[in-house]
Amino acid sequence: MAYWLMKTEPDVFSFEHLANAPRRTTSWEGVRNYQARNFMRDEFKVGDQALIYHSNTDDPAVVGIAKVVKEGYTDETALNPKSPYFDERAKAKGVSPWVMVDVKAIQRLKVPVTRSLLKKEPALKDMMVLQNGSRLSIQPVTAAEFKKVVALGKPEDL
Repeated sequence: MAYWLMKTEPDVFSFEHLANAPRRTTSWEGVRNYQARNFMRDEFKVGDQALIYHSNTDDPAVVGIAKVVKEGYTDETALNPKSPYFDERAKAKGVSPWVMVDVKAIQRLKVPVTRSLLKKEPALKDMMVLQNGSRLSIQPVTAAEFKKVVALGKPEDL
């Protein structure tokens, strides 16, 4: 099993949106970075777990845990001019190069694990999300990092 961090903006799609989705499951579409796409396309496997990280807020934080329930498949939103994830270049080629996966919310963190809290933990100093210039919306996380973040967050079942 692999572990990931998936960034989302809570005002666009929060962990609560995922938790309230039918069967607590939805597609994770709209990723428009090739490296992040490659992680989802080539490395995400059913059963992998992800830390859901609310970004672009005053206090970015890991707020929940999800698992991959469907491996990478074509993100057709790139071809839909009405979608916020429309990609003009993909539409011109008539094929989407982008990928999405399906994820299911499995646990909420009672304590949001803020970026400042992550920075205070020596065991987490190498997490990609804490590195200067690291802006990927999909990032690998080690098993040790995943376990430490989860322990800090005091997870509860949904």
